[in-house]
Amino acid sequence: MDLGRLPEARYRNHERFLSDREVTQEDIDYVIGRIGAFGEDNRAGIPRTLHRISAIRNRTGRVIGLTCRVGRAVFGTITILRDLIESGKSVLLLGRPGVGKTTMLRETARVLAEDLRKRVVIVDTSNEIAGDGDIPHPGIGRARRMQVPRPSEQHAVMIEAVENHMPEVIVIDEIGTELEALAARTIAERGVQLIGTAHGQTLENLLSNPTLSDLIGGIQAVTLGDEEARRRGTQKTVLERKAPPTFDILVEIQNWDQVTVYPDVASAVDSLLRSEPPQAEVRRRTADGEIEVFPAFTGEHAVPSIPGIRRGGGRERGERSPRVSSAPAASSVGMTPQRIYPFGVSRDRLERAIASLHVPATIVRDMGEATMVMTLKNYYRQGSQRVRQAEERGVPVYVLRNNTLAQMERQLADVFNISLSDNGLQRRADRDDDATMTEALLEVETAITQVLNGERSSVELQPQSSYVRRLQHQMAERYNLQSESRGREPNRRVKIFR
Repeated sequence: MDLGRLPEARYRNHERFLSDREVTQEDIDYVIGRIGAFGEDNRAGIPRTLHRISAIRNRTGRVIGLTCRVGRAVFGTITILRDLIESGKSVLLLGRPGVGKTTMLRETARVLAEDLRKRVVIVDTSNEIAGDGDIPHPGIGRARRMQVPRPSEQHAVMIEAVENHMPEVIVIDEIGTELEALAARTIAERGVQLIGTAHGQTLENLLSNPTLSDLIGGIQAVTLGDEEARRRGTQKTVLERKAPPTFDILVEIQNWDQVTVYPDVASAVDSLLRSEPPQAEVRRRTADGEIEVFPAFTGEHAVPSIPGIRRGGGRERGERSPRVSSAPAASSVGMTPQRIYPFGVSRDRLERAIASLHVPATIVRDMGEATMVMTLKNYYRQGSQRVRQAEERGVPVYVLRNNTLAQMERQLADVFNISLSDNGLQRRADRDDDATMTEALLEVETAITQVLNGERSSVELQPQSSYVRRLQHQMAERYNLQSESRGREPNRRVKIFR
């Protein structure tokens, strides 16, 4: 209801007007007189219901608009997540407004309190979970509800709930401030299970939010040793997780019938910071009520970038170039799957080579799981302990001359006995011919390797077109190196340096 406009009802898929008469101030005052009092967050409710009424005020503080959000206790909404809730681990729900986070939170409190007979306390800031009034809505079952007088005091009530009422589970809606994130960590450290929601739609949103990133461990800059930096193929200063996450499991809610679950938040954050696909699964409820579970990321999915986290420098950049895909080089039928342990070899480039050739290979982090080891010539010559361990176990070691995508593709082609030339696996470019593009990308890969290994402090590449230069800038950024364009056309070229 807005002053001077027709009253309107907004449904999930359509809207309609409720009257042909414009809303007057008397209509708004009539509604205000029959609901609870507005708090500091301009929200009120109707006693013994789950409906929420929010106010829009003018500059003098007078209410000139109302939004009534209909609330329902929907049973069965957490069937898709019930095993996670019953595990005793802390679970964080993310999703856009209106997707059903609070409804799931309410049903979670009821299931834990009634079905599992746990001591559940709800910290209810705007009376959305258990409704307005002193008597909570029956939708929360046996769970107890603590009301919060002002939103700014939510963190204090969270701590009070733990100290005074001996809960086994604390349920919190809309964790949104640094103090609330700190209070949540304090509760988790006391061994209490947390079920909560937070602002943000995805794990990447939360990771780039400086206020709430502590919920999933936070981020800090770490300086690596020379050997470790070379092994990772990164610069010496990298971003890593700062602490154990407050929540063990994170759920991204797409809708009531589909969610993405990160069962190990610590591992997922570590993978994102290394630009690797995190371990996640998609759960979908079918029309007949069955739950389907399948991996969220496969080898052909690029890792999403994290907004606000800078990974390199340079000028003349466009968007990150998409992963190159081509027709399958050969059928993987009949090929023996390989588990590759890369030692000193760029994992990112190796993943691209595997995806490009469509061969049945995966990258492992544990030498004991590997069926083959891939390393560089200088590591092999130095007689590294890990290389010796592989040879002693009888695991074949394949040695590359340099850390380039072309070298990896050739080696994989030899391992799986496929032909590069017969299957047309050269990278394509819309504005440059294939030979020029291949030569330019090979040159920038060689330069990146030299700078990362400390062989040269900077490398100037051959003059190229603006399109090729942009690709070279993007490759430098991927490996946390600086880049800039120098000179004038047609001799403008890219310089790569730390």
